[in-house]
Amino acid sequence: MSDNSWSDRIAAERMQTDQEFTDRVAASPLSSQQWGLVMTAVEFEIDSPETPESAQLVANTSKLSSVMSEIKQMGERNAGGPGGSGGGGSSGGLLGGVKSALGLESGGGKLQNAAEELAEEYAEQLQTRLEDRDRWAEVCEHARGD
Repeated sequence: MSDNSWSDRIAAERMQTDQEFTDRVAASPLSSQQWGLVMTAVEFEIDSPETPESAQLVANTSKLSSVMSEIKQMGERNAGGPGGSGGGGSSGGLLGGVKSALGLESGGGKLQNAAEELAEEYAEQLQTRLEDRDRWAEVCEHARGD
Protein backbone atom coordinates (compact mmCIF):
# COMPACT_ATOMS: atom_id res chain seq x y z
CA MET A 1 0.00 0.00 0.00
CA SER A 2 1.00 3.63 -0.36
CA ASP A 3 2.56 5.75 2.37
CA ASN A 4 -0.80 7.37 2.87
CA SER A 5 -3.00 4.30 3.17
CA TRP A 6 -4.26 5.57 6.53
CA SER A 7 -5.31 8.82 4.87
CA ASP A 8 -7.08 6.92 2.10
CA ARG A 9 -9.26 5.35 4.78
CA ILE A 10 -10.64 8.71 5.93
CA ALA A 11 -11.89 9.96 2.57
CA ALA A 12 -15.53 10.10 3.70
CA GLU A 13 -14.65 12.11 6.80
CA ARG A 14 -12.54 14.46 4.68
CA MET A 15 -15.43 15.08 2.30
CA GLN A 16 -17.77 15.86 5.20
CA THR A 17 -15.17 18.12 6.80
CA ASP A 18 -14.71 19.89 3.44
CA GLN A 19 -18.44 20.65 3.34
CA GLU A 20 -18.49 21.91 6.92
CA PHE A 21 -15.36 24.00 6.38
CA THR A 22 -16.76 26.06 3.49
CA ASP A 23 -18.05 28.80 5.83
CA ARG A 24 -14.62 29.12 7.41
CA VAL A 25 -12.98 29.41 3.99
CA ALA A 26 -15.58 32.00 2.93
CA ALA A 27 -14.64 34.11 5.97
CA SER A 28 -10.94 33.92 5.09
CA PRO A 29 -8.90 35.91 2.56
CA LEU A 30 -8.84 32.82 0.29
CA SER A 31 -11.39 32.00 -2.37
CA SER A 32 -12.72 28.46 -2.57
CA GLN A 33 -10.54 27.91 -5.66
CA GLN A 34 -7.46 29.13 -3.82
CA TRP A 35 -8.31 26.88 -0.87
CA GLY A 36 -8.62 23.93 -3.22
CA LEU A 37 -5.11 24.61 -4.48
CA VAL A 38 -3.84 24.95 -0.90
CA MET A 39 -5.25 21.52 -0.12
CA THR A 40 -3.34 19.96 -3.02
CA ALA A 41 -0.10 21.11 -1.41
CA VAL A 42 -0.94 20.16 2.19
CA GLU A 43 -0.11 16.71 3.49
CA PHE A 44 -1.64 15.44 6.69
CA GLU A 45 0.48 13.59 9.21
CA ILE A 46 -0.19 12.05 12.59
CA ASP A 47 2.25 12.94 15.34
CA SER A 48 2.70 10.08 17.85
CA PRO A 49 0.20 7.63 16.34
CA GLU A 50 1.40 4.97 18.79
CA THR A 51 -0.59 6.74 21.53
CA PRO A 52 -3.98 7.79 20.13
CA GLU A 53 -4.87 9.64 23.34
CA SER A 54 -2.08 12.15 22.72
CA ALA A 55 -1.68 11.76 18.94
CA GLN A 56 -2.36 14.80 16.85
CA LEU A 57 -3.33 15.27 13.21
CA VAL A 58 -1.20 18.05 11.76
CA ALA A 59 -1.09 19.78 8.42
CA ASN A 60 2.35 19.67 6.82
CA THR A 61 2.44 22.91 4.83
CA SER A 62 6.08 22.65 3.73
CA LYS A 63 5.03 22.34 0.06
CA LEU A 64 2.66 25.30 0.19
CA SER A 65 5.29 27.68 -1.18
CA SER A 66 5.26 25.69 -4.44
CA VAL A 67 1.69 26.81 -5.18
CA MET A 68 1.70 30.31 -3.70
CA SER A 69 2.46 32.06 -6.99
CA GLU A 70 -0.59 30.41 -8.60
CA ILE A 71 -2.72 31.24 -5.55
CA LYS A 72 -1.64 34.89 -5.82
CA GLN A 73 -2.41 34.92 -9.54
CA MET A 74 -5.86 33.50 -8.85
CA GLY A 75 -6.47 36.32 -6.39
CA GLU A 76 -5.27 38.93 -8.85
CA ARG A 77 -7.50 37.54 -11.61
CA ASN A 78 -10.50 37.51 -9.28
CA ALA A 79 -9.81 41.02 -7.99
CA GLY A 80 -8.97 42.59 -11.34
CA GLY A 81 -11.20 40.61 -13.64
CA PRO A 82 -10.12 39.42 -17.08
CA GLY A 83 -6.92 41.06 -18.19
CA GLY A 84 -6.41 42.69 -14.82
CA SER A 85 -8.83 45.52 -15.61
CA GLY A 86 -9.32 46.48 -12.00
CA GLY A 87 -7.34 49.69 -12.20
CA GLY A 88 -3.63 49.44 -11.98
CA GLY A 89 -2.68 52.99 -11.09
CA SER A 90 -0.13 53.46 -8.38
CA SER A 91 -2.71 55.11 -6.14
CA GLY A 92 -4.14 51.71 -5.21
CA GLY A 93 -7.87 52.22 -5.44
CA LEU A 94 -10.20 49.27 -5.08
CA LEU A 95 -7.76 46.77 -6.58
CA GLY A 96 -4.95 48.02 -4.35
CA GLY A 97 -7.18 47.63 -1.30
CA VAL A 98 -8.12 44.10 -2.28
CA LYS A 99 -4.49 43.20 -2.97
CA SER A 100 -3.45 44.65 0.36
CA ALA A 101 -6.19 42.75 2.20
CA LEU A 102 -5.09 39.53 0.53
CA GLY A 103 -1.46 40.19 1.29
CA LEU A 104 -0.57 40.28 -2.40
CA GLU A 105 1.33 43.54 -2.33
CA SER A 106 4.02 42.36 0.04
CA GLY A 107 4.94 39.01 -1.45
CA GLY A 108 1.88 37.15 -0.24
CA GLY A 109 3.12 36.60 3.30
CA LYS A 110 -0.30 37.32 4.78
CA LEU A 111 -1.96 35.04 2.27
CA GLN A 112 0.43 32.17 2.98
CA ASN A 113 -0.01 32.65 6.73
CA ALA A 114 -3.79 32.54 6.28
CA ALA A 115 -3.47 29.34 4.23
CA GLU A 116 -1.26 27.71 6.87
CA GLU A 117 -3.62 28.70 9.70
CA LEU A 118 -6.65 27.41 7.78
CA ALA A 119 -4.90 24.11 7.07
CA GLU A 120 -4.21 23.65 10.79
CA GLU A 121 -7.81 24.50 11.66
CA TYR A 122 -8.95 21.99 9.07
CA ALA A 123 -6.70 19.31 10.59
CA GLU A 124 -8.13 20.01 14.05
CA GLN A 125 -11.70 19.81 12.75
CA LEU A 126 -10.96 16.58 10.89
CA GLN A 127 -9.38 15.00 13.96
CA THR A 128 -12.39 16.02 16.06
CA ARG A 129 -14.69 14.41 13.48
CA LEU A 130 -12.67 11.19 13.60
CA GLU A 131 -12.68 11.17 17.40
CA ASP A 132 -16.43 11.86 17.57
CA ARG A 133 -17.04 8.89 15.28
CA ASP A 134 -14.71 6.60 17.26
CA ARG A 135 -12.35 6.24 14.28
CA TRP A 136 -9.29 8.02 15.67
CA ALA A 137 -7.69 4.99 17.35
CA GLU A 138 -8.21 2.92 14.18
CA VAL A 139 -6.66 5.65 12.01
CA CYS A 140 -3.69 5.91 14.37
CA GLU A 141 -3.25 2.14 14.22
CA HIS A 142 -3.11 2.24 10.43
CA ALA A 143 -0.69 5.18 10.54
CA ARG A 144 1.65 3.15 12.75
CA GLY A 145 1.57 0.29 10.25
CA ASP A 146 2.31 2.44 7.18
